[in-house]
Amino acid sequence: MSTDQYDLPDDDQPDDDLLGETGEGDGVAIPVGPAGDTAAGADLPYGGDDDEVRRVEAALYARIGEQAPERRLTATRRAVELLGDPHLAYPVIHVTGTNGKTSTARMTESIVRAHGLRTGLMTSPHLVSIRERIVVDGEPIAADRFVENWDDITPILEITDAELTAKGELPLTFFEALTVLALACFAEAPVDVAVIEVGMGGEWDSTNVVQSQVQVFTPIAIDHAKQLGNTVAEIARTKSGIVKPSSSVVSSAQTPEALAELERAAELTESTLAVEGTGFRVTSDTPAVGGQLVSVQGIAGTYDDLFVPLFGAHQANNAAVAIAAVESFLGRGSQALDEDVLSEGLAAATSPGRLQPVATGPTVVVDAAHNPHGAKALAEALPVAFPSEHVVGVVGILRDKDARGFVRALKDTVATFVVTQPPGDRALDADEFARVVVDEVGNDRVMVEPSLAGALQEARDLADDADAEDAMVLVAGSIVMVGAVMDLVHREGGTK
Repeated sequence: MSTDQYDLPDDDQPDDDLLGETGEGDGVAIPVGPAGDTAAGADLPYGGDDDEVRRVEAALYARIGEQAPERRLTATRRAVELLGDPHLAYPVIHVTGTNGKTSTARMTESIVRAHGLRTGLMTSPHLVSIRERIVVDGEPIAADRFVENWDDITPILEITDAELTAKGELPLTFFEALTVLALACFAEAPVDVAVIEVGMGGEWDSTNVVQSQVQVFTPIAIDHAKQLGNTVAEIARTKSGIVKPSSSVVSSAQTPEALAELERAAELTESTLAVEGTGFRVTSDTPAVGGQLVSVQGIAGTYDDLFVPLFGAHQANNAAVAIAAVESFLGRGSQALDEDVLSEGLAAATSPGRLQPVATGPTVVVDAAHNPHGAKALAEALPVAFPSEHVVGVVGILRDKDARGFVRALKDTVATFVVTQPPGDRALDADEFARVVVDEVGNDRVMVEPSLAGALQEARDLADDADAEDAMVLVAGSIVMVGAVMDLVHREGGTK
């Protein structure tokens, strides 16, 4: 679609109808793995979700959405109290930040699990299956355990809802109910330790009912400004609310404003604070096949040439934070980790949807960057991980994100932008987003295709026609869009 018509002005579940007219992806054919077969349900990630899992998912999504959180802990506290406080049955490493928290949480969990501990991991949002959000021993929770735990806690949720309604408050939200479910699943497993990612903010996030021993902060920047504040200091102040008395705080390098808030929180709670750059640091990172070799000066030990199967300097920094977090958890920062065990844990770490190649012929890479800070990291990492003289970007973004800042961060990396819109009600309209993109990069570098499947096919065709042997497609701008593309790839297998 041409952009000549434009006068230049200044995370929900995927909806199938936005994948294409048929709801099945408009017949886009993308090779998947060595076989390239069309994926049956059993071959989908984690085996696909059955009707019972979808029943639970529907019950969760019938509640107030996770993008409209209630600023309260009392509701979640009451629900877990009625359940017998399952969250007190295991220690917790609590992770917050603006970007990188999911990757950091995943690496932290993998390192802890390599030490022989049974782990729980809660992250959000999910890409394909809601069960990705609750991981036990490195695997998304089994469908039967997911459903049985939900059925077990449903009466408690109903009691809590009734009490809240009687007081004139809203019933438990989606994320509050999901948090209660995850905490109960981990107790039922049972796990030895849980790594829990904050949903939004920190102080009033429902995950903050946990009594964590270690709190981890990834880079803090402006995002979710409506809920968290318009300055980095405000956002950092909210996030610092997860710090518990006499605990261990580990942080990525931060802006002075953010660091001041973390230092204040650590001082008030008499906690230790280790910050990247002074308390620990990356000493070297070298690109390698399938990832990079990273050397880290930790809080308690020095670790050389660790293989991290993730791309980008930001992932090397995330790995250093994860190492420092595990040092703080296992030995209060006074005992070095066994390097062989650490190597095993890092090498097994995954972070789906982060600079992840999902198809070849041409190469298609997806990345969950959805704000300027994440897009900047993506722009720096992509040429190192996937060198290309011609990148075609499939971009879509949510209405509440900084669309212009996102495009500016990628404008020197992406040659042609195919503008589309993510699944869900929160998506910024493709035509509206295209006006922003055209304003930043010009008419001649922009195509518009509202259908996600159509946009992906258009981008592949452009990459095929480009005068560059290594032309590739990059999909970025929305986590739910990345998930929808990954699902589309699996469902539409076969060769081009």
